[in-house]
Amino acid sequence: MTYARALRISGVVAACGGLLLGCTGGGGAASPPTASVASRSGNATASADSQAAASATSETDPAREPKTAAQARALIERVISGPELFGTGVARATPYESDPGQWAVLGDDCLWRLEPLPGDTLATLTRHFEVPAAGGKGSVRLSATVTVHRTALDASWEQARMLEEDLDCTEQTQRPGERLTGLQSLSFARGEGGNTSGDDLLLETGQCVSDTRGGPYPYWWQQAVLGSVVAGTSVCGGRGRSEQELNSLVAEVLPRMLLRIQQEIGRPTGSESGANGGGS
Repeated sequence: MTYARALRISGVVAACGGLLLGCTGGGGAASPPTASVASRSGNATASADSQAAASATSETDPAREPKTAAQARALIERVISGPELFGTGVARATPYESDPGQWAVLGDDCLWRLEPLPGDTLATLTRHFEVPAAGGKGSVRLSATVTVHRTALDASWEQARMLEEDLDCTEQTQRPGERLTGLQSLSFARGEGGNTSGDDLLLETGQCVSDTRGGPYPYWWQQAVLGSVVAGTSVCGGRGRSEQELNSLVAEVLPRMLLRIQQEIGRPTGSESGANGGGS
C-alpha cells in the first residue's frame, strides 16, 4: 500500500484515556478499549498541509533528532524495550530481534511482508518477547518496535498509512498459520482521549489466531508518534490468560519508551537539560 492521506476515526463509542490499553473504573478490572469505526467515507479530511502542521510539536527539538542511520540505530538501542520493561516472567523470544535492514509492510491482500527500508526511514527495530506457558495457561507473545524517520512529517505519514491499512484490512495474515481477526482501530491526537505523551496515538484491538497456539485470543496493539520517532507495542494472549493479565503486561511499556524518547529528543524545560543518554 502507498502512503495514505491522513484519516480520522469517527463514531467512537467508548475509549479509555491515556496511553494505557485498558481503563480501570470503580476498582474494576481493566479491559481494552472498544470502538465502533465509522465508514471510511468522509474520513479522509486532512491534506498534506494540515498533516505538516500537525507534525510540528513543541515537545521535541528537531536539532536533537537523528540525522543519520547510525544515530538512529543508537537512539533505538537506548529507548526500545527489553524484557524487564514488561515485568517479571517475560523472556526473549526466538527470534529476538528483527532484521534492521527490513520492515513489515501490509499489502493490498492484507498479508504482512518484509521489505527493505524506504528512503524516509533511517532505522527500525522490533524485539519479540514471550511469557512461557505455565500453570495450565498458554504462552503470551509480546513485541516492541521503534522506528526513526528522517522528519516528523515522515513519521506522521507512517501513522496515517497504518490507520488506513487497519480500516482496509480488518483481518490480516502476519505469517503463514497466524492471523489477526476482528480488528478495530481508533486514534487520538495530542490532548484527545487523555493522550498527553505522543503527538498522535493509534490503538488497535482484535483477536489473534494461530494454527499451533490456537485461539482466538485477545490482541491489542498501540503505536505513538513523538517527533520523528514512532514506537509501538503489541500483545497476543494465550489459553487461560485474562484480559486484565494481558493488560498488566503492556500498559506501561509504551509510555516508558515515549519518556525515553522525550529524554533523547525533547526540548529542555526549566533548568533541565534533557541530555542525551539513559532513559527510565
